Amino acid sequence: MAFSPRVISQILSMNKFAAVIPAGLALALAACSPQAPTAAPGSSQTPVASAPNSAPNKASGGATVSIAGAGSTAAAPIYQRWLAEYNKKFPNIQISYQSVGSGTGVKQYLAKTIDFGATDAPLKKDEREKFPSDRGTAIQVPSTGLFLVFAYNLEGVKDLKLSRDTFCGITDGSIKKWNDEKIKKDNAGVALPDADVTFVHRSDGSGTTDVFTKHIEKACPNWKAGSGKSVEWPAGTGAKGNEGVTAQIKQTKGAIGYTEFSYAKENGLSMATIQNKAGAFITPSPEAAVRALSGVAVPEDFALAVPDPEAKDAYPIVSLTWLLFYSKYEDAAKADALKSFTKWALTDGKPFATELGYLPLPDDLVTKVNTAVDKVGK
Repeated sequence: MAFSPRVISQILSMNKFAAVIPAGLALALAACSPQAPTAAPGSSQTPVASAPNSAPNKASGGATVSIAGAGSTAAAPIYQRWLAEYNKKFPNIQISYQSVGSGTGVKQYLAKTIDFGATDAPLKKDEREKFPSDRGTAIQVPSTGLFLVFAYNLEGVKDLKLSRDTFCGITDGSIKKWNDEKIKKDNAGVALPDADVTFVHRSDGSGTTDVFTKHIEKACPNWKAGSGKSVEWPAGTGAKGNEGVTAQIKQTKGAIGYTEFSYAKENGLSMATIQNKAGAFITPSPEAAVRALSGVAVPEDFALAVPDPEAKDAYPIVSLTWLLFYSKYEDAAKADALKSFTKWALTDGKPFATELGYLPLPDDLVTKVNTAVDKVGK
């Protein structure tokens, strides 16, 4: 299974019409996080995804089904948008999603305190070993692609360029001033201030950090902190969630940090053009990000990793993000509702992913994901 050139072309065509994320969205679902998009209850139909091979939630019989999920902040905008739109169609299915970070989401999933988890880093061997045996087996499926940006707050500088050597220096703390010679070399003719560089990173266990540090580990020869959901940062200041990092950058002059594209876009932050492995400087966009997945085979467990894409025109910090289900649920209605929602999201929900700047899964991969999702509740 791979993102073929034909599939990449289709996604590029879809993303051509991507809209800016509306600000101030709020989700009208019970117990959802405050970053949720808006939605009003819709019809009273029995829930059924219109995706091929999806089935209605027969077990609920129209009764209210309450489901709780938690995890990834990077994917929270699309999950909350999907939940809002799905709830319009099927108001008896009330799915809450807490944007708490991948690390906490995985812990809650393994502790059985939620019905599904969400993570930007696939389950590791030691996490799988902690999976509760009474829940059958772990089911890990991708939901969409996403990409991370260097968002920054530097007055008067709108088109910042960062070579690999330069963003490595910012990340490891060796570059301390905005008028450092390396930054000046990347941005000839740009008036750079004699101001401190404040690097903003995550303070919580984070799949976003896992994606980011995996790229830094490949791109930066002098990087010594390794990679993972949490690392010992050599420099910078921490903030919780993509929400917190974005807010910290927005309110701090001279700040720069990594966050998911939709957060930077929604909050009007400037985003750096960065150098990829081939040496090209690539402006962050869904079109450039999806090229990182071109021709890349997705493994059987869906745990795709592309820490430093080869494609010459690819944006370099790209990943899939995953939903985590159990194969066994005590409540069959929950299992049926999760299957129905997931199949709807991956088909009817694609336009919303495109609108927000995520990378919808190609149809052939969706078919494979649906086969795995069918094992939920079995």
